[in-house]
Amino acid sequence: MVAEQSTDSAALITSDSGESALPSEVTEKPDSANGQDEETPETVISARPEKSSWITLGSLIPEERYHLMVTLNTEGAGIERIEMTERNEEGQFRYRRVDVRHGYLGYLAAEPALRADGVMVNVVGRGTPAQIAGVQVGDIIINVAGQDIATREQLAEALLVTKPGDETEITLLRGDDLTEMQLVAVLTEHPLDLVRLAKDGGTDQVPGNLSRSSCLMTLSQVNRKSIEPDQRNITGLVNPMELNWTVESDLSSTSSSSLSTVELSLELSSREMAAIDGEALRLRRSYSLKPESYDLGLMIQIDNLAEQAQDLAYRLEGANGITLEGWWYSNKISPNWSDGAAARDIVCKTESSGHRLISGYKLLKTAKKEKADPNETIFAGDSSDGERKLRYIGVDAQYFDVAYLPADGSDYFTSLRKASAGIAADAESIPRHQERAVNSTFFIDSVVAEVPPGKSLRQELRLFAGPKRPELLEPYGLEDCIYYGWFTSFAKVLSGLLHILYSVGNYALAIILLTVIVRAGMFPLSRKAAVNAQKMQELAPEMKKINERYKDDMEGKLRAQRELQQRVGFNPLAGCLAMFIQLQMFRWRYRALSVDIELRQSAVSGSTDWASNLAAPDMFLFWGDWLWDYLSGRGTGWLGPYFNLLPVLVVILFLTQQKLFMPPATDEQTAMTQKMMNIMTFMMGLFFFRVPAGLCIYFITSSLWGICERILVKKTLPEAKHFDQLALQGTGGNPQKSQTLVDRIKSQVAKPDMPVERPNQRKRPPKRK
Repeated sequence: MVAEQSTDSAALITSDSGESALPSEVTEKPDSANGQDEETPETVISARPEKSSWITLGSLIPEERYHLMVTLNTEGAGIERIEMTERNEEGQFRYRRVDVRHGYLGYLAAEPALRADGVMVNVVGRGTPAQIAGVQVGDIIINVAGQDIATREQLAEALLVTKPGDETEITLLRGDDLTEMQLVAVLTEHPLDLVRLAKDGGTDQVPGNLSRSSCLMTLSQVNRKSIEPDQRNITGLVNPMELNWTVESDLSSTSSSSLSTVELSLELSSREMAAIDGEALRLRRSYSLKPESYDLGLMIQIDNLAEQAQDLAYRLEGANGITLEGWWYSNKISPNWSDGAAARDIVCKTESSGHRLISGYKLLKTAKKEKADPNETIFAGDSSDGERKLRYIGVDAQYFDVAYLPADGSDYFTSLRKASAGIAADAESIPRHQERAVNSTFFIDSVVAEVPPGKSLRQELRLFAGPKRPELLEPYGLEDCIYYGWFTSFAKVLSGLLHILYSVGNYALAIILLTVIVRAGMFPLSRKAAVNAQKMQELAPEMKKINERYKDDMEGKLRAQRELQQRVGFNPLAGCLAMFIQLQMFRWRYRALSVDIELRQSAVSGSTDWASNLAAPDMFLFWGDWLWDYLSGRGTGWLGPYFNLLPVLVVILFLTQQKLFMPPATDEQTAMTQKMMNIMTFMMGLFFFRVPAGLCIYFITSSLWGICERILVKKTLPEAKHFDQLALQGTGGNPQKSQTLVDRIKSQVAKPDMPVERPNQRKRPPKRK
């Protein structure tokens, strides 16, 4: 337990056994006038825990109904990890990691042990396989599944050969005498670690990203001293983000029930604050988590322990280390024209500017060019009141968001002075072609407030960490984070129809049904386009004659083609409307399938591991261990680390369509065009090789429907010629039939006037008899 701290003297950390632990900083006692040491408040440096510790909020136990499990680190009092623990109707994780298939033991924050060859366990989450098996904090794991363990990386490698449901033997040392023990853990699926350290990113991690806790707090201004643009802390001040905070909450009951609230504090003495012309302060933080909730309650507070008022402001960093799953294949839609979306972007919304997305590409580019101020300013102290009224700010991934929201009952943050976006990475170390995986983050600064002695500066807010489901985001005001592109309403209609069709029990089958329904509804347009193509074929011989006649006269050729089309009454743009509508329908379906989180973790079939995630490539065969990086690298390769079967089937069907329905070439130019189309089909196969399996199923279904449709349309086309042959050759025919509506109107308007006789030349009418 932690002893109560007074404001004027250092406190010692007391362990459960009653022994006093040495503070990390000692009290300095200057010589007094009478030669005796005297301790004064101005010279006291506060005692702090010597070592960092870890705390877990939430649980993996299904009956406790937590949607999140949050791991905190007392070093900086930040969030080290957030795992998603919501269960579906079958009792499985609703959101698990889709990039791994090995078993899950639990997050242990393991570090190399000093007393033996092994790794020390620093945290054991409630309900994890490790906790159920009996693993405790302080144990030293020396062997897992028959493999000796000495580092954190070796522990992760030992679990790679396991599967969910396996019973894995764990050998560990416990106690002061290092008693060896054997435990058996039943592994589970790996819950999605939505927030994690960069070093725990696995194969999706890229060099250059920094391992840093999220939601760290420091002082942004004390009296006249503030943080420089290229720094994270006030120069000269001990960094609160690197110190061990004291846990104020009672953790003794966590073995029998889940911890839902924790409070931490950090006291900065007058001597420490004197370096920046400040006085003693105490920083306080609290985290609270409720069952069946995706938001984490946060409270930050600065207590003025001095005898005079101080001008104070805080800085709160945002989340970083958001999941990178699928960054090398996912196609995230960006509302920006200039910068495409990265795997992790910054989203925010203010009263004046509305929703805004700041691309990770742009942040990385800024960090490389602007060394003195590497951050992208969202708003500053001189911005308008509307610009500083912040609705939310967070990190946006393909299917998940982690964002700060105002406290429950408030619509906006109204006490912020500055907000900026940046990267938690070494900009120069991010490899080329892997910039998309840069670790984006942000921070917010409060307004500077004059805090009287004994008073506090306090802020309450919430941290949303959850999936981008429309019905979930709407109550939080985050619905704009799901971006469909232009004509959003049409894409939403198709997405809603897909969810209705899911009543069949399989999203792959629902995609097939959706494609059939949409293509069947467009059948009249397809038939009209086919009729227009048939007319073009009838005109082909005459067009060929015109090309030969005006071989060197482009203007004459165009004039002759236009006269021919007007003579027979053919509009070459008649089929374009049908093609335009079909193209837009394709875009809407593509967008609807690209952003729908329900496709994530949905399989083609539950009986096979192939295509187990419709939001990812089907990953038929892993070839990244032998194919050179230029083709198989993550982000650097054209094809990616997996051979995907479905894109190959798509290309085969496209080529089959061209072979069946493309008319034979009549000249050298047409033959060259058809060859280029075949080459373009192969190139499209390369670009679409990493397309998610759900979209490939749509392409395959659409292609098969197109083949059947062309055969059916061909049988319904009129057998008679569309044009009069005499009019086609320009030698006769019904001129009225061959004229277009515009020509008929022109002929009526341009009729010559009737001749008028002069009055003196008119003949008198005959007299009546």
